[in-house]
Amino acid sequence: MPIIDPNTQKLPLSDSSFSVAHKIQLWLYRIEDGILVGLLLLMILLAVAQIILRNFLGAGIIWADILVRILVLWVGLVGAMAAGRKGDHIKIDLISKYLKTKLSRIVTAITDFFTAVVCLIVLFYSIKFIRFEYIDGILAFGRIPVWFCQAIIPFTFLVMSLRYFVKTIQNLQAYFNQKA
Repeated sequence: MPIIDPNTQKLPLSDSSFSVAHKIQLWLYRIEDGILVGLLLLMILLAVAQIILRNFLGAGIIWADILVRILVLWVGLVGAMAAGRKGDHIKIDLISKYLKTKLSRIVTAITDFFTAVVCLIVLFYSIKFIRFEYIDGILAFGRIPVWFCQAIIPFTFLVMSLRYFVKTIQNLQAYFNQKA
């Protein structure tokens, strides 16, 4: 299944047989963007409400500061997921812009593969971390356990590793299908 170019929101091929995959992927991107916007709005509104309550009423929401910290984690990781999808993430690119297109594809495939492996390593250790938090049974606020708030870590690194493995395969396919 081809991956939609997130910049153009179109399939690399104009084949109508991929229209279902195209629609599903567009909806997944929209859901991801919607979650990101919703989390960001909630974080901003909660922080502003906390400031207003403290400055004008001398009181605040007990759990708001903790929730804002958790929302910063979620916004950062969901944002990293979205940035990786669009290729807007931070990257050090010293070689590929000076290479020919075909050779650039192989370099990009290697760096995407390396990124996917790093994401898998972080995924593995984040699962161990979440398991320790689960065993500890510490609550973040109310009855919400800390491990639940941190569960976004392995989820986002799973998604990012899968995306980079797919990008690796796509770049290798483009390399072998492209004429010299």
